[in-house]
Amino acid sequence: MVVNGIHHVTAIAGRADRNLDFYTRTLGLRLVKKTVNFDDPGTYHLYYGDETGQPGTILTFFPWDHAAPGRLGVGETQEIVFCVPEGAIGFWSHRLIEKGVPHDSLVKRFGETVLAFRDPDGLRLAFVARAGDDLLPGRATSEIPAEHAIRGFHSVSLLLEEAEATAAILTDVLGFREVAREESLIRFVCDANFGRIIDLRAVGGFLKPRVGAGSVHHVAFRAADDAQQAVLVRKLAENHGIAATEQKDRNYFRSVYFREPGHVLFEIATDAPGFAVDEAPEDLGQALRLPPFLESRREEIEGRLPDLG
Repeated sequence: MVVNGIHHVTAIAGRADRNLDFYTRTLGLRLVKKTVNFDDPGTYHLYYGDETGQPGTILTFFPWDHAAPGRLGVGETQEIVFCVPEGAIGFWSHRLIEKGVPHDSLVKRFGETVLAFRDPDGLRLAFVARAGDDLLPGRATSEIPAEHAIRGFHSVSLLLEEAEATAAILTDVLGFREVAREESLIRFVCDANFGRIIDLRAVGGFLKPRVGAGSVHHVAFRAADDAQQAVLVRKLAENHGIAATEQKDRNYFRSVYFREPGHVLFEIATDAPGFAVDEAPEDLGQALRLPPFLESRREEIEGRLPDLG
């Protein structure tokens, strides 16, 4: 089975408790996994998404309390965009005002209404009203009715020196196709339900990024399983001369990583085994989950992690 689209996006945050409050309370996403950065277990790795943690809905964070602010630059993800139903933009405009969330005026982009805003660390986010999303289930909270809830990713946009080589990776390897151009943006679409759009913005001699709180660390694309991932890795090497890393087991998916030609870090992540592999679906995100190789250090790790409140 061939699947396409965004699997998840991972960003860097400051305080973990503030990050948790914003994404679960202000935006109404579910905390679907509370674990640690496998390469730096002194910090959390928090996963937010829909009720079951479907690929295409997952935004994850590495939060460090004293992370310096990042600076957007060329060779970086510029914006993460969520899908909401067509009638929900008014609700979210009022909610962002009510919660004191910095946001921009409504604009049109490729004929769609876009409401851009920032999280507490300055991460660039947006809502897009998409036809048909009112027919899909939303996750209700005490303050966010299901009919207005975030459904999943609409798109991510990448800020690049030039777009052609990155476009070749998207179309030849990752299953996207170019569908439209508008000013400096080039839009690519695949057949996924969520996470189906990548926008490339070519800006020439822009500043290089400074990675920090509010920066996107990487964008992960879907592979159904190990076999499909291997096909994509082989095509990447044979057709584009780019070698991916060895496969890494992230417990909930298996991953390879590479720098695409525009220098953005890409990941290819398997859909399997999913977030219910180590806890029941109704219990997702409640307990700190550790991979087997860190379980013997649980007491030490729990003692170092900040309180989430």
